[in-house]
Amino acid sequence: MSVIVEFLEFIEQPRQQSLKGLLGRVLNKAREITGAEAGTIFIRRRRGASEWLEARSVQNERIRLNKSDFRIPLDPASIAGFVATSGETVIIDDLYDIPGDLPFSFDRTFDITSGYRSRSMLAFPLVNLDRKVIGVVQLINRRVEGTDQPQPFTDEQADLILPFNHIVGRVVEQAEMVEQIRTKNAALRSKNKELIRHRKHIENLQSETEDAFMLSIQLLARAAEIHDEGTGNHIVRVNEYSHYIAVKLGLSDKYCETIRFCAQLHDVGKMSVNTAILTKAGALDEDERVEMDRHTSYGHQILAQNDRLQMAADIAIGHHEKWDGSGYPNGLAGEDIPLSARIVAMADIYDALRAERHYKPAFSHEKTYAILTEGDDRIDPSTHFDPAVAAVFRENHNEFERIWNRLAD
Repeated sequence: MSVIVEFLEFIEQPRQQSLKGLLGRVLNKAREITGAEAGTIFIRRRRGASEWLEARSVQNERIRLNKSDFRIPLDPASIAGFVATSGETVIIDDLYDIPGDLPFSFDRTFDITSGYRSRSMLAFPLVNLDRKVIGVVQLINRRVEGTDQPQPFTDEQADLILPFNHIVGRVVEQAEMVEQIRTKNAALRSKNKELIRHRKHIENLQSETEDAFMLSIQLLARAAEIHDEGTGNHIVRVNEYSHYIAVKLGLSDKYCETIRFCAQLHDVGKMSVNTAILTKAGALDEDERVEMDRHTSYGHQILAQNDRLQMAADIAIGHHEKWDGSGYPNGLAGEDIPLSARIVAMADIYDALRAERHYKPAFSHEKTYAILTEGDDRIDPSTHFDPAVAAVFRENHNEFERIWNRLAD
């Protein structure tokens, strides 16, 4: 399995993991990849006008650590401070022999008190989706099999690590937000923090194998569902409904197979919506509803950068448009709405009606069929759906029930 996919699987870890536990896993993984025997993760902190770096995870396989939490000033006089303020990666062969023309120096206090000899270092920033440095990872003393002394880090180790600073930074930031929500119950707004990291990931998908590509797409889709209660196999079923509709419409084999994996990304933009809004138990106020509706545009921005995901981008931005033009975000009508989005709109709503939500019970197939063909107080089939897509559902609705039963949660 590729290193990219391994890091993506952080998204699939238990939702309740602590920030401390997550940072420990991140540091251990970075050390494993580079061969470092020790390391520290600093998190950037601010209170008023004061800023500092706080050590939140410290590991050393050579000695017992008596103290794992400490702070250092946020200034370029230290190595971590320099990385945090400049955003640059630093590789040092010997920490006791740093050239005098560099702005930072190495504090030997820990080595003196512990008897440890810090020699080589690789330090790089953790960056969030606004490209702001939120932390620093310091890796110390690269060990190479067959050698007695620590070896210098090379550009090869840096190249292995650096593509993931957005991925790790995003996961760390999300874990910290969850902790803040749990302890302070404060309403936080995400400010569209996800876009750059996912764009970077999608640019790298072309170099992955087909299996890794598909796995990455599935992980990305499931990450978008992480805060939705009871979704289970929702994205898998939406894939299958959409594929079935496309086949019945007589579309090409390539089109049918493409929509089969693109449909699951319809709500990927929710990853850029404020977590507090996604998890709110009651009704959303007007501002919150506006932010929630933006998930369509966020999803399009995430997906449109990759040629293979153009259909997914169309689906993300268009699956809440309506045939009569009364949908969002662009008020498109009729065939101006991408066909893929018209198909997924039917698939998504059928599955949502069948599933239990905190605001509604699970509906039977018979009741769902009645709503989608006759309407109710929220859905008017004649104005909501593409007539051709609605006809496929009406004439083949039993197949939708079979898909639901086969892929039930």
